[in-house]
Amino acid sequence: MKPESPALLRHYIGGEFVASAATFDNLCPVDGRLLSRVSEADRATVESAVAAARRALSGPWGKMSVQQRAAMLHKIADGIEARFDEFVAAEVGDTGRPVHQARSLDIARAITNFRTFADLAACANSDAFETPTADGAGALNYTVRKPLGVVGIISPWNLPLLLLTWKVAPALACGNAVVAKPSEESPASATLLAEVMCHAGVPPGVFNLVHGRGADSAGQFLTQSTGIDALTFTGESRTGSTIMKAVADGVKEVSFELGGKNAAVVFADADFDAAVAGVVRSSFTNSGQVCLCSERVYVQRPIYEKFVAAIKEKVHALRIGFPDEAEVDMGPLISRGHRDKVLSYYRLAVEEGATVVAGGGVPVFGDARDQGAYVQPTVWTGLPDNARCNTEEIFGPVCHIAPFDDEEEIIGRVNDSKYGLACALWTTNLSRAHRVARRIHVGLVWVNTWYLRDLRTPFGGVKLSGLGREGGRYSLDFYSDVANICIKL
Repeated sequence: MKPESPALLRHYIGGEFVASAATFDNLCPVDGRLLSRVSEADRATVESAVAAARRALSGPWGKMSVQQRAAMLHKIADGIEARFDEFVAAEVGDTGRPVHQARSLDIARAITNFRTFADLAACANSDAFETPTADGAGALNYTVRKPLGVVGIISPWNLPLLLLTWKVAPALACGNAVVAKPSEESPASATLLAEVMCHAGVPPGVFNLVHGRGADSAGQFLTQSTGIDALTFTGESRTGSTIMKAVADGVKEVSFELGGKNAAVVFADADFDAAVAGVVRSSFTNSGQVCLCSERVYVQRPIYEKFVAAIKEKVHALRIGFPDEAEVDMGPLISRGHRDKVLSYYRLAVEEGATVVAGGGVPVFGDARDQGAYVQPTVWTGLPDNARCNTEEIFGPVCHIAPFDDEEEIIGRVNDSKYGLACALWTTNLSRAHRVARRIHVGLVWVNTWYLRDLRTPFGGVKLSGLGREGGRYSLDFYSDVANICIKL
């Protein structure tokens, strides 16, 4: 029997699915098999999508009330929920993540993104001021939110649907039209989302999807388009810098969620078992491929040796396997190319003088997984704070554990980084938690937890970790033009 040809993933432009002559392969990181062929957009294709988005703004979409847009977002959420298992399969195929994670986090959160921003937009308030005037009659000043226009969205591969919808949902809630480019490593769930948009009755051109790579492909062409009014990006800090330069001449609105070299700080008075479990989770979730993961772990000296031994035991017990295996803890990295990058840091750490407490190599399975992109979860000790493995984002299942003595010392060491995204503090001293959290120069501090999110709160980093804030009203502020109207009474 002739094998079936791989599926072709197409762009979605102006309400139609469109193929390109150029394509690229989408490979499964579990075993290296070909999942699909993906259309690659050229500049003309991207400009066609931008033009479709521009037209949509003057069509039915531009005339909808915020309540009508909110109802449409709820319909999109219902559409994802109705095809829940298909989205799970798409995320697992592209990323190799455990099925239970895709079900409990990725797809569930995508649905929540649409519902949350629908409700936030529908209930958003504005400012109003009564202004005194010389004639005594006064004036009334009030604010209104207007759409920015066409928003370019570039999303990453580590949490593909979650992070794409984190941007699409508030952009649409505010009345914009979007052109989205998912990562070339994870195109499947974005294509399914386009199908949901179509079936939900989202007007043509409101949501457009273009596939491709970054340089000399869809990513670069989207950032260089004069037809976009704003651009939001999640990914590497270096790419964010390149995008900022590309949009500078047009003075475009930008929001960047970039990299991190996040710290976890464990004080001697912490709930020991909770801190151990928390650090394992914050370092190895999604094979360490979350911008919020803890790659630098600092433990107060009285419990340092005990903590390292406990982490070693927990990491050795992590189960690495197929995504659908029961109780699997870790899947592969996103690609063999990314695996090569992470392995280069594994070698570098040894060259820099690290003691390898756990891992440090590639697991051998004796089956199809040996053709995939797996690495061992890895723990180091013994490196100075200025070692490259302690200053550069690795984005893999790895952490370095170092001792510290007191508050002042650790605050300085945590802040001595070119990144500033997140930090996790573990302590039972409430005063210390408040005191230290305020002095850590990051966008987000967790105390006695990690990755606990309320979508109404601001999310973003400082320094090389990003620019701007999204979440709750902060997303509404970014995706809207806030205008003042003054009425003389």
